[in-house]
Amino acid sequence: MKLLVINPNTTRAMTDKIATVARDVARPDTEIVATQPPSGPECIQGFLDIAHSHRGLLEEVSQHNDVDAIIVACFDDTGVDALRCLTDVPVIGIGEAAFHAATLVSCRFSVVTTLPRAVPGLEDNIDRYGLSRRCVGIRAANVPVLELESDIAGAEALISAEIEQAVAQDHADAIVLGCAGMADLNARLSGRFGMPVIDGVACAVGMAEALVAAGLSTSKAGPYARQ
Repeated sequence: MKLLVINPNTTRAMTDKIATVARDVARPDTEIVATQPPSGPECIQGFLDIAHSHRGLLEEVSQHNDVDAIIVACFDDTGVDALRCLTDVPVIGIGEAAFHAATLVSCRFSVVTTLPRAVPGLEDNIDRYGLSRRCVGIRAANVPVLELESDIAGAEALISAEIEQAVAQDHADAIVLGCAGMADLNARLSGRFGMPVIDGVACAVGMAEALVAAGLSTSKAGPYARQ
């Protein structure tokens, strides 16, 4: 099985982190191809960055025609619908994967993301996925995405503080980490807080493997039909 894991931004350190997490959880016979567009925003922190990332994302994915599934490693699920129109193979966004995983291991989950500007888009996605009743809060840790690479300790402290508030105020019994750049924090934070702290990269890999194993592909009977 061959999975394409694409980081829609152009920060190589983040792509390398995502690749490491994906390979750590993948089955022994799964090949992970981790990539990023040659051009586009360095990070995705809101609606404008999302728009600027689409062309590079679509162009890069079009170069990989031999994969069994595609994972979009951006928590906004950037370009997922467009990619589902472009290809027959399953396309999974790490945001949707993490949200659904949270519903399987908890009654109520909160999301801890990067900046306040990311919150409205995530609220829209959760509503669209039909999970608004299960999500009891979306919190911004005021951590710029690139600080997840340059100031790991400081970023983790701010994220931890928001998790504490999510538990105390939202009464969450699971936490979803709202950025691919947080993908290496879930195990440590799960141990610290004694509850599931969920990374979407790991969840998306497992879900992609399951869909491929089940022989499922993207439906072309409706909005994802080839144009």
